[in-house]
Amino acid sequence: MLPPETTLVAVSKFHPVEDIREALRAGQRVFGESRPQELEAKARALAEVGEPAPQWHFIGHLQTNKLKMVLPYVSMVESVDSLHLLQAIEDWGSAAGTVSDVLLEMHIAAEESKQGFAEDEILEIMFGRGKYPHVRICGLMGMATNTDDELTVDADFSRIEDFFLYLKDLFPEMEDFRELSIGMSGDWRTALRHGATIVRIGTAIFGERK
Repeated sequence: MLPPETTLVAVSKFHPVEDIREALRAGQRVFGESRPQELEAKARALAEVGEPAPQWHFIGHLQTNKLKMVLPYVSMVESVDSLHLLQAIEDWGSAAGTVSDVLLEMHIAAEESKQGFAEDEILEIMFGRGKYPHVRICGLMGMATNTDDELTVDADFSRIEDFFLYLKDLFPEMEDFRELSIGMSGDWRTALRHGATIVRIGTAIFGERK
């Protein structure tokens, strides 16, 4: 059971629209997608009159040429993992006259294949955030090392939690900087112990991908 202050993002990628409709009827409201074309198609399908309104979070690697498939539909991009993407979201918002809520993805896993910023890169962005008036930085996102070793996962989440709290103390004027998105189906309980405000759970809700 999740505490009431924790947002459950139901990861619906690769699952059909009818599964999302069923989850909506059960009361789930926030869904996570990681493929722009799939997100756009589902968002349009669920924009019908009479449908309960879902909120969408984009949680995968986002290419800048796919922004138009994502930003009009999502309430948050959790996976901003490069300066190039951050600037592209700023440029899109400037042209559209909107502000996008984002999380900065911090690289905390042992795998080099995982995307994300190092701590010093995030600090540089935070100090220079005035360059991005059409982006609202709401917190951090991270993925633990893909391992069954609970101590390694715990250490990964401890590292991002410590840095998240450090940033909150360093930038108290950033009232919107309050989200820590860590934890998936296999490690969400550990994530909660480290202050997760968002957990991203797919398999435990929808079953294996279809």
